Amino acid sequence: MTTSDTALAGTGVAAGPIVHANLTAAPLIEHALRRGEGRLSADGAFMAVTGVHTGRSVQDKFVVDDPEVHDQVWWGRINQPMAPEKFRSLRGKVQAWLGARPVLFTEDLYAGADPAHRIKVRLVTTNAWHALFARNMFIRPPRSELADFKPDFTILHAPEYEADPATDGCRTGTCIALSFAARTIMICGTSYAGEIKKSIFTVMNWLLPEKGMLPMHCSANLGRDGHVALFFGLSGTGKTTLSSDPERQLIGDDEHGWSDGGVFNFEGGCYAKVIRLSREAEPQIWEASHRFGAVLENVVGDAHGRLDLDDGSLTENTRSCYPLEYIPNTVAGGRAGLPKNVVMLTADAFGVLPPISKLSSAQAMYHFLSGYTARVAGTEKGLGKEPQATFSTCFGAPFLPRHPEVYGKLLSGLIDKHGADCWLVNTGWSGGAYGVGQRMSIQHTRLLLRAALDGSLAKVTFETDPFFGLSIPKAVPGIPSEVLNPRNAWADKAAYDRTAADLVKRFEANFEGFAGGVSEDVLAAAIRAAA
Repeated sequence: MTTSDTALAGTGVAAGPIVHANLTAAPLIEHALRRGEGRLSADGAFMAVTGVHTGRSVQDKFVVDDPEVHDQVWWGRINQPMAPEKFRSLRGKVQAWLGARPVLFTEDLYAGADPAHRIKVRLVTTNAWHALFARNMFIRPPRSELADFKPDFTILHAPEYEADPATDGCRTGTCIALSFAARTIMICGTSYAGEIKKSIFTVMNWLLPEKGMLPMHCSANLGRDGHVALFFGLSGTGKTTLSSDPERQLIGDDEHGWSDGGVFNFEGGCYAKVIRLSREAEPQIWEASHRFGAVLENVVGDAHGRLDLDDGSLTENTRSCYPLEYIPNTVAGGRAGLPKNVVMLTADAFGVLPPISKLSSAQAMYHFLSGYTARVAGTEKGLGKEPQATFSTCFGAPFLPRHPEVYGKLLSGLIDKHGADCWLVNTGWSGGAYGVGQRMSIQHTRLLLRAALDGSLAKVTFETDPFFGLSIPKAVPGIPSEVLNPRNAWADKAAYDRTAADLVKRFEANFEGFAGGVSEDVLAAAIRAAA
């Protein structure tokens, strides 16, 4: 416990409540249990249930339309504007509400493993378990750096406070509002902890491009040869599985920055989806989720705390949050050198993309801006029997405050400057679309990926795919030739041609919005893909 005026300095919250500042895991869990915020699993992980909100409230996210940022924000469905006066009014209400609570918890943390580019974050929250979540997810400063800690951004976390749509400029009682000018984030009316994590990721996506650095929604690892690999990919594409290679060290599993000096993790922890998690397939995540200090969101357990990771009765979006050090074989300090390989993962349920193809820098920007994958029935509620194409710009559209072309140009420039090899990897279907073909062999994918990362694949002979203009390796030891070229894997070649042409049109329609803001070589790559 500390004096409230010290712990709440700069937050605008009145110095009244008892404040527990910068507690470690054990006392936070003790408070959370005593306050009835959740319970322990049989292995000591803290189990929390978030109620009606079991995922991000995308439609309730707002960016304050301050004059100094208006021309730079990518306004629209992702970044909905909130009037500055509405923000100031709501912030005053939230500050007063927090100040009237009997007990608050604060955590002072870093986002960004590179000291030159990190930001200082102060979280003010009503719940001990949310403080533990933030402590797990972000980078914990040594005690010696806390005495003079002055936050760059403050999170006012009031999950039990309901905003008023009639007066507060929001849609419902749930509101996530971010003001770059005030350097403040407000989270109201939702207990889903992922809002804390992703609000700071959005901040990093705003700040780093001004420094010429690329913020990325990707995992990263380091080979024994010192070469770094990046893995972009939407949910279900194998990003976590493929980056968790026992022969390589993990830098981080979700958010990174790329500067001229190398790659650095934004976080100090992991936030893994654990529905139907297998101990055999994902032993590291499984072990990390079954130990004291981990936070489990909406994970079901019996009366004795024995977990049932197959139970999605609360949500399919069950989560485990734990410090990065719970994973063996990680890169100390969260920093490494420049990327040698950039891998973009897609699970193509139409079965027409090759298992691996080499991309030029222009093609890499095209596929980065496209952010394609395809979902199938059973992976998400409401989907029919046919595959559904999904495009999420830069593999992270919900977290981009600037126009996507800003990030695309940064990626293309860094690839050109530092000579990284770029690859598109299909972890989806081969020999036919979902329901006809087979899921790509994980053994084939790992073999192809390792050949790409060790440099041997870049030296083979390639042929050009006529639909997407992709460079496909003609022969790779250990891989059947019919697997490398997806058309050869289809028994019905005419059906392949129709399906590929249809997917090309989907790419073309999605990319129309970028036509006026990209270079001629990227447009040429787009035209080639749509030819």
